[in-house]
Amino acid sequence: MTEPSTAAPAGVAPGEVTAWLSERVPSLVPPLAFTPVVGGHSNLTYVVEDRAGTRWVLRRPPLGHVLATAHDMGREHRILAALGDGRTPVPVPPVVGLSPDDSVNGAPFYVMEFVEGEVLRNAEAATRALDVAGRRRAGEQLADTLAAIHAVDVDAVGLGDLGRREDYIGRQLRRWHRQWDATRLDGVPEIDEVHAALVASVPEQQGATIVHGDFRLDNCIIGPDGSVQAVLDWELCTLGDPLADVGTTLVYWVERGETGDLLPSDGTASEGFIDRAAFCARYAEATGRDLAGIAWYAAFAYWRLACILAGVLDRYTAGAMGDQAGDGGAARFSREKLSGLAAKARTVLEEGKFVA
Repeated sequence: MTEPSTAAPAGVAPGEVTAWLSERVPSLVPPLAFTPVVGGHSNLTYVVEDRAGTRWVLRRPPLGHVLATAHDMGREHRILAALGDGRTPVPVPPVVGLSPDDSVNGAPFYVMEFVEGEVLRNAEAATRALDVAGRRRAGEQLADTLAAIHAVDVDAVGLGDLGRREDYIGRQLRRWHRQWDATRLDGVPEIDEVHAALVASVPEQQGATIVHGDFRLDNCIIGPDGSVQAVLDWELCTLGDPLADVGTTLVYWVERGETGDLLPSDGTASEGFIDRAAFCARYAEATGRDLAGIAWYAAFAYWRLACILAGVLDRYTAGAMGDQAGDGGAARFSREKLSGLAAKARTVLEEGKFVA
């Protein structure tokens, strides 16, 4: 347990947040300690701990100017509230409350309960936290959890108006290319070239479901037995093509013997994790969806990631990530890294194969 202090990192007004949270958690024992969570690169996340050792998690947008609709705290809170409290089989952190405007903390924020477990950001963390059987279970559980997300009846849980259900890929291609236009760097022509190739070859959408938007191992909290305790980071969630989620998961699914040069998370490369083909087979069996064209979605995921990271690099350069910029984000998301992601997207698209 840390010794709480009213001192707080950038992005938190400790007195105001303490008063707000006390109204919602009568058992809270002030003062509070606020610890930035380093690892995410969009919205800011803090672990909040009171003097009694009880913990919560606070989420808020980056500091300063942000892209419109890109950091909607109310939307994240709504999704977690709709999926949680036993309404669906999808594991999410229980929500405590939402502050929808700037009056308390200078920006909207929400607080959720702290879920015990591990965030496995690399193979070393996965090996330390889980035995081989636990790592296998974690890989299988990720496929099962993604299938569960895609099985949610959006109308029944009140998310039927979360977004348009049709033309998901077309909308994504337009959205992220607009962001690239807003944050583009010279010397990365591949992003525009791959965008044109993707636009010319969009596959037919297989139904409409919740799309998490960034589903991968290190956006989940994993229990000591390898079970998925909670799915995190719902900021890109909408309705649309479920195979876009599968493509995203696959590009982060580093297999044993591969390097994670383009992507920093390589927890799945540790012994015991199932490979991409087994992940796809398990997901396909659970959902009945045809993954024959999944390479296209992997190419799209690489391209979209390049566009997203261009925006992240822009925010780091502008200082919008505050104390959470301490992991060398701007250095990691260089022009060369963006070019490498776009080039990988082009290779996968041209070869039409990504899963052995």
